[in-house]
Amino acid sequence: MATEAETGTKTGAGAETGSGTETGEPALTVDELAARAGVTVRTVRFYSTRGLLPPPELGPRRVGRYGPGHLSRLALIEELQRQGLTLAAIERYLNRLPEGLSAQDLAIHRALVTSWMPDEAEDTSREELERRAGRALTEEDVDRLAAMNVLERDGSGSGFRVDPGLLHLGVRLLDVPIAPETILAARTVLLEHARATARELSRLFRDEVETRTPDVAAMKSLSAHMQPLVVQALVTAFQRSLNEELRAAYEDASAAG
Repeated sequence: MATEAETGTKTGAGAETGSGTETGEPALTVDELAARAGVTVRTVRFYSTRGLLPPPELGPRRVGRYGPGHLSRLALIEELQRQGLTLAAIERYLNRLPEGLSAQDLAIHRALVTSWMPDEAEDTSREELERRAGRALTEEDVDRLAAMNVLERDGSGSGFRVDPGLLHLGVRLLDVPIAPETILAARTVLLEHARATARELSRLFRDEVETRTPDVAAMKSLSAHMQPLVVQALVTAFQRSLNEELRAAYEDASAAG
């Protein structure tokens, strides 16, 4: 987390209540943005002053409003910081991203960055879970999130073990008319290919280091320098491949019709 910014608590500006952001419109106050991202308001403002987070749009009474893009970018920044990148390195990473990325594009970047990190489930209450999700959750919603391995109920029956890296994605999928079985199958495919890619890349990096010098420190140094570049390459390749597959599917459907 952003240790430079974690010295304060939620305060003042943006105390008004905003609506949801599923439409893509900036509708979150700074307090709501911080709550959904699991950080403090001071952290949000600190990132903003560093230029890592775009300024909000001004709504009625000049209250700043944030949208899905802000939330996704903030989540990406937090993941990069948790991975150990300095603020200067995070700034360089963000500056290399193409302009005009959507919230979905940023979510893909964050998912790929998260894949380099160990799983760290967190204990949370129902109230905190709904606050992080940004919405009330029915029992059916909780069951679907559990089926997607986003969370599991703890032994007490009143709390949860939540995967913070999957929570926002799982909540968004709650409103998508796709069967849980299809979502689980897609997750399995993604994990299998991601792990295969990670194994092969790790082998290539290891061989490169061992060719020059069999040094664990050198391996770690190479990995630290290569990770942002690999993430960018994977995102670009995945997006282009997915667009090509979807385009071909649409063309086949049009031809058949």
